[in-house]
Amino acid sequence: MARFPARLALMGSAAVLAAGALMPAQLAGAQPSAAAAPKQWVALGDSYTAGVIPAAGDIFEVPRDGCERTDQSYPQVIDRDLGSLFELTNVGCGAATIENITDRAQEPIGRHLPPFSQDPDYPFPPVPPQSEAVGTGTDVITVGAGGNTLGFADILLQCLQLGSGSEGGQGTPCRDALADDIPSRLDKVSGDYDKMLTVLHEHAPHAKVLAVGYPTVIPEDTSKCRYNDLEQFGPITQGDLDWLRQDVLEPLNKAIEKSADAHDEARFVDLYASSGNHSVCDTGKWVDGIFTSVPDQAALVHPNAHGHRNAADHITSAMLDTISS
Repeated sequence: MARFPARLALMGSAAVLAAGALMPAQLAGAQPSAAAAPKQWVALGDSYTAGVIPAAGDIFEVPRDGCERTDQSYPQVIDRDLGSLFELTNVGCGAATIENITDRAQEPIGRHLPPFSQDPDYPFPPVPPQSEAVGTGTDVITVGAGGNTLGFADILLQCLQLGSGSEGGQGTPCRDALADDIPSRLDKVSGDYDKMLTVLHEHAPHAKVLAVGYPTVIPEDTSKCRYNDLEQFGPITQGDLDWLRQDVLEPLNKAIEKSADAHDEARFVDLYASSGNHSVCDTGKWVDGIFTSVPDQAALVHPNAHGHRNAADHITSAMLDTISS
C-alpha cells in the first residue's frame, strides 16, 4: 500500500482519460463486385475508439497528431477485415468529449503526462471538431463517446484517492462524495449526444449512424476484484465498484442508447452484454485496469486488443446490415 500514493501522484494529469473471434456470417455474402465503389465510413470517438494504450497496439500515424490511434483499435481491425467494402476515415481521438466531436476543436495530449511521462512530440496542434470529417458523401458513421463528457476519468481518480484512505477496502467513500452530482452529469451526456446526432445528420443526411456503447468494465460480482491490485482497480472499494457499475457506467450506456433510439438514422451497438465475463477483474480480461502487467505502464481502464476485437465483430455486423437495409 505504501507505494500507491506515489504512483497515484505520478498519474496526475493521466486521469484525462478472446482473440480469434469469428467474422460475422454476413460478410461472406456481402462482397461487392469488382466495379462496386466502397461505402464511405467515418469513425468518430474517444480513447475507446482510438485505442491509445500500448495494449491496444502501436501508434501508426506519422507524423503523430496526439490522438493516439493504434493499429489494433476497432476501426483499424474492421478496416482490415472488410477489405474493399468500406473506405475508412478515422478521426477518433483520445480524451475527446462529445463536444469535441460536434463543434469544439481539441488539443490532443498524446502521452504527455508529466511527471509520469514526457512526450517528445508534445505540444500538439489543435485538431478540428471530428464532425468536419463527415460530409454529404458519407454512408456510415460510427461514434463512440460520452465517457469524457461524463467525466469518468475524474470520477475514477477521485475513487482511487478516497479508497486509499478507507479501512481495508470497506465502505463507499466515493459514492458518498460524488453520488449527488451523477444525475446532472448524465443529463449533460444526453443533451450533448442528442445535439451531436443532429449535427451529424445535418452534415451527412443519408448516412447511417452507429452509436457504439461501452463494454463491461466492472463485473457484476465485484468480489472478483482484489483490493489494492493496481492491475485491477487499485484501492477502489468493492462498494464503490458496485456503485460505479450500477449508477454510473450502466446508466451511461442507457443514456447513449436512448439518444440513438430517438433518431431515425441512428442505431445503438451494444458491447456491454458480450463483454460481461471479460471485465477488468476477470481472467481473460478485455479491458485493462489502472496499470497493465507491464510494470508502471498505465492503462487507466481502457480496452486492450481483445476488447477491440470484440467491438470490431459487433460493429462489423451492424455495418454490414447498413448495406442490406
